[in-house]
Amino acid sequence: MHDDTLIQNSVTGNPVDANPILRPEWWQNLAPSLSLSNSPYAAVKPLVMDAGSESAIRQLILQEGYVQGSVGQWKLPLTDMVNVVVKLKGAGLMPVFALAYEEFWLLAHQLGNVVNTLLGGEYYMLPDFWMWHVDPQKDESGWKPHRDKSYGSLLADGMPKSVTLWIPLTAATTLNGCMYVVPADRDPTYGTPNDKDWRFEYQDVRALPAVPGDFFVWNQAVLHWGSHASPRGGAARVSIAFEFQRKDIPPMNSPLIQAGTIPNFAQRMNLIGKQVLQYKHMYPLSPELAAIANAMAIAPNTTPFLHMNNSHK
Repeated sequence: MHDDTLIQNSVTGNPVDANPILRPEWWQNLAPSLSLSNSPYAAVKPLVMDAGSESAIRQLILQEGYVQGSVGQWKLPLTDMVNVVVKLKGAGLMPVFALAYEEFWLLAHQLGNVVNTLLGGEYYMLPDFWMWHVDPQKDESGWKPHRDKSYGSLLADGMPKSVTLWIPLTAATTLNGCMYVVPADRDPTYGTPNDKDWRFEYQDVRALPAVPGDFFVWNQAVLHWGSHASPRGGAARVSIAFEFQRKDIPPMNSPLIQAGTIPNFAQRMNLIGKQVLQYKHMYPLSPELAAIANAMAIAPNTTPFLHMNNSHK
């Protein structure tokens, strides 16, 4: 029987054993239809864009700071992916733990050509990713207004050094917590050293409702947030975000991840633990969850990541 009381033991005061979560068997039992290695969906080719589309999204990211697109239908088992997020949350773990499975990483891979176009060529994935399960029935919300990396993440010509890719796995509506953005050309302090001084007009705020198959990419200077869900919002908003940087600049975080690759299981355990710890200012951690995240972050890993001293040319 699968042990889904990993965190729930904290109620009894018993020590939490982090060892099960470090073993592939725990994950295989949790979601047998998802892959810890050799996903059959890895052969799906990335979205292809023509020259006109490439030019259009470069102009949009420069002018408005973000782009919206669609793959039509993901060639991935979205229902199973959403279900495992729900299971993890029910077990007391955060949705980001779902990145133990390869299918979640393939969302980013299928949009590799989009990221390449916006970053002007070769790029790395940053060790900065997250998942959300925003439940309207629990009065939940996304992250508060922020800029991912401020004006320093822009080149002199206004194009991005780094971008965030945001993907809804379920419908994101104005009632269940969709994203909102202040377009760059409507934000007086965007791209300036004064970008912490928000002076935009409320009428310029733009809602970004979306359905599965849609995606958003924004540069990391644009102001955005996830909204507060209404009890009338219906189903939860499940979404995921990845961050990327140009290959020809110094690392913005470490370890960098080679584009088009999926970290192995041990590496994914390390990275998930790192995410939980580095975003703990967003979600205060119980001692039990902090212990699990620390165990994951330092779990043995025999395959090194890219190192800081060889991660850019």
